Amino acid sequence: MTFFEGFSTAEIFKATMVLFAVIDIIGSIPIILKLKQTSGDIHALRTSMVALCIMIGFLIVGENILLLFGVEVESFAVAGSLILFAMSLEMILGVQLFKDGASGKTASIVPLAFPIIAGAGSMTAIVSLRAEYETINIVIAIILNIAFVYLVLISTKRLERLLGEGGIAILKKVFGIILLAIAVKLFTANITQMLG
Repeated sequence: MTFFEGFSTAEIFKATMVLFAVIDIIGSIPIILKLKQTSGDIHALRTSMVALCIMIGFLIVGENILLLFGVEVESFAVAGSLILFAMSLEMILGVQLFKDGASGKTASIVPLAFPIIAGAGSMTAIVSLRAEYETINIVIAIILNIAFVYLVLISTKRLERLLGEGGIAILKKVFGIILLAIAVKLFTANITQMLG
């Protein structure tokens, strides 16, 4: 019973939308297709399960790891908001600020599960969300996002044909603007708390 304490559909919706914008699996379709070409195949279930474990693991022990290094959640959230800001600029302006690693036989795990799906942005968002929302709602939001990631991974070619290059480009810009607004909100909310 205690696990479901603090259950809120409003919080689940908000957390799901934040993670959806950060993970940006639709915007990653070109990267996924490129990885499929270079590595032969992408294991959708394995990728999804690894990303799920990383994200839930970080939700549970992430704050303790920060405390171990003497970093407050607010400080991490401010630093993370700057990363989210940079990511949103990539999506809106079509520039590359972060460099991706090489792929191979382990393409389903690296770089797809980590850091494309469960990367710095999603980990930052998880810790930031934990400062505002109940854990149960964030866990459900993570599961919902990973379920969507799995659906996208098993139907990337179909989605690419459906959306076309223009559709994917438009989605990237839209989610870039949403992510930019989230980054600004995270920064202002946490910098105020830090400065007391």
